[in-house]
Formats: sequence, structure tokens, C-alpha cells
Amino acid sequence: MIAFIEEHRGVFGIEPICRLLPIAPSTYYENIAKREDVDRLSVRARRDTALKVEIRRVFEENFRVYGVRKVWRQLQREGFDVARCTVARLMRSMGLQGIIRGKPVKTTFPDKSAPSPLDRVNRQFRAPAPNRLWVSDFTYGAPRPGWSGVHMTGMQRERRMWRFACPLLRGDMSPSGGDLSSTGRVT
Repeated sequence: MIAFIEEHRGVFGIEPICRLLPIAPSTYYENIAKREDVDRLSVRARRDTALKVEIRRVFEENFRVYGVRKVWRQLQREGFDVARCTVARLMRSMGLQGIIRGKPVKTTFPDKSAPSPLDRVNRQFRAPAPNRLWVSDFTYGAPRPGWSGVHMTGMQRERRMWRFACPLLRGDMSPSGGDLSSTGRVT
């Protein structure tokens, strides 16, 4: 609102704008005074201003890769008594974010031009009799050397699930080396 008043005060004046907006003229004048006189700021606002400079310095000195935890630890080593949540809040307000290790793994690449399979049960997962409705799911896991997954298949009526664990998949979905086991009733 302050920016809006600043933008239009030459045309309409401050008090008429404040009468239409839910802001008192004294609030506008106080905000402007705080911009010019730093001593009118609250203790927290003054400390935040000083910490933002230090946070930016540590972030830039470390090639813009440090996240909240490492920036906080570096500030602690340099003698700044600051809480981790304060560093997180200030970094978020400044738009600073550390680098995340690794690359996000894409397990599927959808073909937008291909038709999607039909929902044959209309999201109603109840079977009228045994051996009528089977459900299946493939869940991804991320170990270090490759990638692994667990394929779950189940009969809905009997509430029995079969689990096929793939220890390490390298493009081959064959059951060799896997573990096919029945996990019993699922409730």
C-alpha cells in the first residue's frame, strides 16, 4: 500500500488516498520516516538489516552454494549469535537458496501425444467376486549404484498383495534375480 500511495500521491494527495484505503496517514508517515531514520526501526529490524549483509557475504564467499545450515554454521564460527531459523527466514526473504546435491531422477517420460489408458473401474476399487479386479503399482527407490524398484500386484477382493522386489534394475525388467513373495492380507 505504501508503494501505491507513493506512486499516486502527486495526483491525489496522501490523505484522500488514505481515506479510501484501510491505512491511517500516520502509518504512511511513520513508514517513510523509518526509511530515512534507521534509529526509528525496531531492534529486530535493525538486527535483520545487519545480519542480511553478513548472510549475503557468507553466501557469496562460498560460491552461492551454501544453504541455511552451512551459512548458519559459518556465522556461528565467526562469532555471530544467531538462530538457525532466523538465518532461514532472512535467506528466504532475500531469495537465497543453496545448491541441492545430485540430480532429480526422472523415472518416466510421458508421451503427451499418445492416448492415455482408460480408467476401467472409474476409481471404484471394489470387486464383486474373487479374481475380478487386480491392481498394480511400481514404486521407485534410489540406491547409490543404480536404481531399484518394487512392483506390487494385488487381488482386490481377497486383499492379498504380491511383492516383486527388483534389487537393481539396469533397463531389464525380467524377474531374474528378483524376489517374488506374497505379503498376505492387506487390511
